[in-house]
Order: sequence, then structure tokens, then C-alpha cells
Amino acid sequence: MQNNPNVIVSELSPVEVNLQAPVKLTQYSHGAGCGCKISPKILDQILSSNFAMPDNKNLLVGNHSKDDAAVYDMNNGIALISTTDFFMPIVDDPYEFGRIASANAISDVYAMGGKPALAIAILGWPINLLPPEVAQKVIEGSRSICAEAGIPLAGGHSIDSPEPIFGLAVNGFVLIANIKQNNQAQAGDVLFLTKPLGVGILTTAEKKGILKEEHKGIAAKQMMQLNKIGELMGAVKGVNAMTDVTGFALLGHLVEMAEGSGVSAVVNFATIPTIIDDIDFYIDQKSIPGGTGRNWDSYGEKIGSITEYQKAILADPQTSGGLLIAVAPAAVEAVKNILLQNGLGKFNVPVGEIVSKETWVVKVV
Repeated sequence: MQNNPNVIVSELSPVEVNLQAPVKLTQYSHGAGCGCKISPKILDQILSSNFAMPDNKNLLVGNHSKDDAAVYDMNNGIALISTTDFFMPIVDDPYEFGRIASANAISDVYAMGGKPALAIAILGWPINLLPPEVAQKVIEGSRSICAEAGIPLAGGHSIDSPEPIFGLAVNGFVLIANIKQNNQAQAGDVLFLTKPLGVGILTTAEKKGILKEEHKGIAAKQMMQLNKIGELMGAVKGVNAMTDVTGFALLGHLVEMAEGSGVSAVVNFATIPTIIDDIDFYIDQKSIPGGTGRNWDSYGEKIGSITEYQKAILADPQTSGGLLIAVAPAAVEAVKNILLQNGLGKFNVPVGEIVSKETWVVKVV
């Protein structure tokens, strides 16, 4: 066996990896993509502190809000955006895993209205289980997405870890006048969503072995799409708030937007786009990721009346999801035009609105 060049035998583990056989990364991790994020309720407990952080006049966005990235004033009319995001495999293909994780991390810069500038890789790899050739494919996938974003993958850090983990630390820049936060929505704003929902449902179906042949690759393709539209939205004065929809699902990120802004929100379920037309099939097959339940346990009491079917879609954890944008009525046509001109015309239909504060934070109609 040791003479077979296609088999790696580890002294640390009896596991053998055949380099000619396709590697299924998801079998090496207990979580998947943004669905492995710590729930909002537990995260609040982790971040709570009696320690008084010293004020920093240059820190425009930091721990005082639940935003997508930190923003630091460079004192020249430009701000530095800094963020990091990483997770365990949501797809089996290592190249696609690198692309998805990278698109997801870069999205935080776009969600602030900025332009990414530089990325640093974060890699945790079970070297006794998976050969370096597989990790190299992950890095190559990351390089390809960074190239699409027009930025270098300039370095990084790696550790030996029990499960494969990959992501990026990303820096970007934004004109201070163009910074978009998730806590500036105003009553009367119209809500737009730039990617459909249902990634968690499809990836769970694939794990369960019930994903139809015609639906294979759909989720991965969507997760690898960059949210470049966010940089353009940064220049629109009437875009009052913006965030990207990831592990906390549409409802979770909308709750953060509404609570941070001191308002409530209404979701028009009939206009919510789903990743495939027959998403009902998988919901009927109980293809619901564990993250959906964790999400609901964290913020369900803040949501008005909702059906189990609506919950399955609206609390479905997304990975590298679309941008959720709150737009003043006067800027709606400008936003629609930008979407249309950038191949996102099908997302011109509003998915809800911001209203004055009610007893509920989000209501589904």
C-alpha cells in the first residue's frame, strides 16, 4: 500500500485519501457555510461586556453596531473598510469552496458601499486527513474570485485544524459620504433583495441525497456571484441602509436592520424570490438545515404571525447571499435602473418596506 503513489497514509490517522477519487469536503466538517455561524442569541451573550472600550474618533463603524464590517476614517475623505469571514465547506468541490468562501467575505465590503482592495487568506486544514493538493485547489478558487473582484490575494495564515476552514480578511475603501450601514433605515423606505433565497434548503437536499439532477450546481453558482452592485449603491444618496443576507437569514438580518434603526419592517412574501421555482418539493421532504431552527429560536418572538412554510424560506441560512437594501421612495427609480443596467433587473420588485416602530419588529404579509 505504501508503494501506491495515489494513496496517502498518515501516521496520525488510519484514514486514507485516494487522490484520483473526488474529494467530498462536506464529510469532514460538522457545519456548512454560513449555516455554521453561532446563533444571534448566543453571539449577543459572547459579545456582551462590562469593559468600557476607549472611544476612537476615527472608528466610524465598530462594535457599537451589528454591521457587516468595521470602518475607519483615514482623515482624507476616505474610510478604510475591514472585515473577515470564514467557515467550513458548504460544497464538496475544493475549488468551488474557495470561490464561495471568498465571495462571501468580500461581500461585506460591498455591503458597506465600498470597493475591495486587498485580501488575506485564513486556512485551517486537517493535514492528517486531507492532502495539501486539496487545500491548493481551495486557494486557487479563492484567487479566481479575488481576480474577479479586481484585488490581490496577498498572503494569509494557516493552521492544522480538525476540520477544513477557509475564508478571507478583506480591506476596502469608501468615500465617507458613500458609507452604507445597516442601522440607518427610515420609515417609508422600500426594500430590495438582490439574490433569491433557498441556498440552505438546496445544500441540505444535496447532503441528504435527494437533490434532483437538474438542480445540481444551482446553489454553488449563486454563492459564487459577487455583490459588486453594492459599490454602485454606495453612490446613491437615497440608499439609506444596506446589509448582506447570510447565516442569520433574511429575517435575522432584517431584524438587525429594523432594531438598529428604531423601526419595524414588513415583508411581502409573494414577492420574495426563491432559488428554484419548485422549492416546495424540498420543503415537503423536510430538507430544512439545522440553522433554520437555531435562527428562529434566536429571534422568532420578534416576528409577527408566520406560517411554517414562510419560516422555512425566510429563516433559511444563506451563504454569500444577496444585498438587502432600504431605499427612500425618491431613489427607487435610480436603484431599479442600476439593477437593470447590471443584469439584475429581475430583482426590481420590492420585497417589503420599512414602517414606524410597532410591537413586532418584522411582519410577514
